[in-house]
Amino acid sequence: KEQLDAGGSIGELAKLGREELLGRARANAPRVSFVDNTFSRLLRELLSALNPFNRVIFEKRLNGAVAVVPFEEALHGILLPLQEQVGQLWHKSQIDVSIEHYVTKHIQQKIFSAMNQLPVAEFGAKVVVACPPGEEHDIAALTVTYRCRVRGCRVYHLGANVPVASLANLCGRVEPDLTIMSFPLALSDDMATELIQALADEVSPVSNLAVGGHGAIAMRDVFERSHIEVLEDFTALDHKLDRLMRQPSSQA
Repeated sequence: KEQLDAGGSIGELAKLGREELLGRARANAPRVSFVDNTFSRLLRELLSALNPFNRVIFEKRLNGAVAVVPFEEALHGILLPLQEQVGQLWHKSQIDVSIEHYVTKHIQQKIFSAMNQLPVAEFGAKVVVACPPGEEHDIAALTVTYRCRVRGCRVYHLGANVPVASLANLCGRVEPDLTIMSFPLALSDDMATELIQALADEVSPVSNLAVGGHGAIAMRDVFERSHIEVLEDFTALDHKLDRLMRQPSSQA
């Protein structure tokens, strides 16, 4: 990122190779002062390539940047902010839903590609990750899955729109150490009460259950009344996973 901030092109950085770039990054630490500027500039370039839509520029910029930045930094510095800003543009009717879907699919591909490079865990904590019924946005859930995989968890990623009964059925069969549900959006009071009661009745008896996301935080009171833990952010998730990985786990 330092090299990008200094004006190096993505193509030039790609030729240097990942190890050389990481070595330069370590040699030039601390880096915080210009990291935000680099990512902010890249995000502006990516968004400008969406309106008017220029597929070639968008994909070259995105692919090139992700290739030369350690993935966890790319995920939180580029991919997730890009998803959030594109979602905001769609809500303001400044881009078409087809463009929002296009960007989402590219982000999903990047996360899946990174996870495919990780070893398949045979031991370690078992974690189920899912979105609630009706929730089709699963980028945050994918991010949770990635962070669990990086820490050596055995992860069952169920993705978007998972019925409570199906979630409870799987948890009863695999006996996870933790089930995490992603709530990007808050539900209406009636829907929240009904869904959270179902989770408390069907999932909590068969798995330790935690929830996260903007929606979960907005519905915190309802979750806490049902004794379901709300994770504030990814740091809280990491702390919970670290504690979980230190505990004995079943070997199935």
